[in-house]
Amino acid sequence: MQTVELLGAPGSPYSRKMLALLRYRRIAHRMIWGSHMQPMPGYPAPKVKLLPTVYFGEGEAREAVVDSTPIIRRLEAEHDDRSVIPQDELLRFLDTLIEDFADEWMTKAMFHYRWHYAEDAANAGPLLIFWQDSRYADEVARPMADGFARRQIDRLYVVGSNDITAPIIEASYQRLVGILDRIVQRQGFVLGTRPSAADFAIYGQLTQLGIVDPTPARIMAQSSPRLRAWLDRVEDLSGLPDGQWLEPGALWAHLGELLAEIGRVYVPFLLANAQAAAAGQSDFETIIDGKRWTQPVFPYQAKCLLTLRAARDALSEDARQGLDALLAGTGCEEMFVTEPAA
Repeated sequence: MQTVELLGAPGSPYSRKMLALLRYRRIAHRMIWGSHMQPMPGYPAPKVKLLPTVYFGEGEAREAVVDSTPIIRRLEAEHDDRSVIPQDELLRFLDTLIEDFADEWMTKAMFHYRWHYAEDAANAGPLLIFWQDSRYADEVARPMADGFARRQIDRLYVVGSNDITAPIIEASYQRLVGILDRIVQRQGFVLGTRPSAADFAIYGQLTQLGIVDPTPARIMAQSSPRLRAWLDRVEDLSGLPDGQWLEPGALWAHLGELLAEIGRVYVPFLLANAQAAAAGQSDFETIIDGKRWTQPVFPYQAKCLLTLRAARDALSEDARQGLDALLAGTGCEEMFVTEPAA
C-alpha cells in the first residue's frame, strides 16, 4: 500500500485530527509541515486550498484531496485494520453526528478564543507564521504575523463569533470540558474503549483550545487536567491495544450529556442556518441556549444537516427506532422533524 502524504500545520485542528488518526490506524504516512498557500512543487492542487491537504498516489497519478470526513471514509475502504467507524448502525450514526459537531461547532470556539482576545491573538499570530517556516527572520515574520492576525480578526463574524454570540460559545466550551472529562473517565473515548472518528475530531479542536491558545487552555487546565492529559495521549495511539465499542444499553449513561449539549447549541444553529440558506438570505438570527445568535449563512453547514438526515434515513427500521428513542428530549430530534423553509 502506498504511503499517504499529509500537508498540514500544527495550528490546524483538522491537520492534527488526521495525523493522530493515521498514527492510530498505523497507516504509512509522511507528514509535510507547511501552508496550503504554498503548495508542494510538482504536487497537484486540490479544488479548494485547505489544510490538511492529503495526497494519494504517486507521480502523475498523485491526487490532492481535502475535507477530513470523506478522507476518513476513503481510508476505511482502503485499510482494514483498526477501524475508526463502528459497524453497528446506531453507533455509526452517533459517530457521524459527534464528528460533525466537533468539526462544525467546536471549531467556532477554537476560532473565537484564538482571535477574540488580544492575548490569544498575539500568541497565535507569530506561531502561525513560524509553523509555516521557522527560518523567517524576525523583521520579516513580525509584519506577516500582524497582517495575518488582522485578517483573521476581521473574519471572526464568518464563523459566528461576535460580541452577541461570545457568551454562548464560551459557555458551551466550558460545559464541554466537563462533559468530555466525564466521558474520558468512564470509557476513555466517546464510543467505548477504542477511538472513533468522533474522538479524533474532538481531539483536533481541543489541541488548539487546550494547548495552543492561552485563554481556553487555562480553562481546561483548571477544570480538567484529565482531559488535558488525554490530548497528549491521543496524539499518538499507535500502541493502544484494540478496545471495544459501547454496548447499546450503555449509550445513554455515557453519551446523554453530550447529546443534550449538541441539541442545546448545534441543532438550533443547523436549523436556522439551513432555513436562511433555503430562503436565499445572506445572514440570519436565531435563539441558541435562550440567547440571541446572529451570523452570516454558511452553505457548507446547510449541507451538513442534509447529510445527517440522509444518514438517519439510511438506517434500518430497528436502528432508526433505537436512535429516535436515544435522542428523544435531547433537542437533537429536532433535526429530523423541523424542515428548512422552502
